[in-house]
Amino acid sequence: MSNDQNAWFPDANGHNPVRAARSASAAPSLPRRFYKEASVVEKDGGFVLTLDGRPARTPAKAPLALPNRHAGEAVAGEWAAQGNEINPATMPMTKLVNSGIDGVARMRDDVVDEIVRYAGSDLLCYRAGEPPRLVRRQAEAWDPVLDWAREDLGARFFLAEGVMFIEQPSSALDAVRREVAAVRDPIALAALSTITSLTGSSLLAVAVARGRLTPAQAWAAAHLDEDFQMEVWGLDDDALERRAKRWGEMEAAATLLRLIHSA
Repeated sequence: MSNDQNAWFPDANGHNPVRAARSASAAPSLPRRFYKEASVVEKDGGFVLTLDGRPARTPAKAPLALPNRHAGEAVAGEWAAQGNEINPATMPMTKLVNSGIDGVARMRDDVVDEIVRYAGSDLLCYRAGEPPRLVRRQAEAWDPVLDWAREDLGARFFLAEGVMFIEQPSSALDAVRREVAAVRDPIALAALSTITSLTGSSLLAVAVARGRLTPAQAWAAAHLDEDFQMEVWGLDDDALERRAKRWGEMEAAATLLRLIHSA
């Protein structure tokens, strides 16, 4: 990759890899597309993105390689879909891959710790006391995930009403840690971390990784309260626009996670 190209992708060195994966460039102009074909070549046990036959690299100069062909082809598809200019805002999977290779691979323990910290104050554990309609919706959407976590993961969480902090059992957090630590691939871990931060719930993220929830189901569960407020007070166009952009990141992260785990 050229130096101009590198300026368009987040360099996770010294930074939080999740923020790096989600950050957008503030450069005033987009670089012109300099290649005709984007493809994937198997090399050294990985599947490297190539641009006109030349191996692409991350901002830290590592090979931009995916663990299997399906994941590699998905990333190559982002490059192939570019027009006359290269717009990183339309390449969320590429940014996640850069973050995983350049950041998460070096900061693995920190990323695992961060995801587990979300479980300590997980969205699903904090419930409304009223109105009854919201209480019922939270129970219908969130209780099955907590039941699944208890039965399949061995993680029993306590519930709290309102925003008063409640300390979760160490056994529950340890169970989540085992699940997160089992994600060995750094790109997959970057994707799991992104889903966690976007939903505010490590339990929703793990449920997506395990196939217990679809990305759309987890997204709806994460925005249940916001949707209820908009039913009561009316639509918030700005909030919906922000959500639509975040959904693109969520979908990209979930897709990469599924493709990597499908190998």
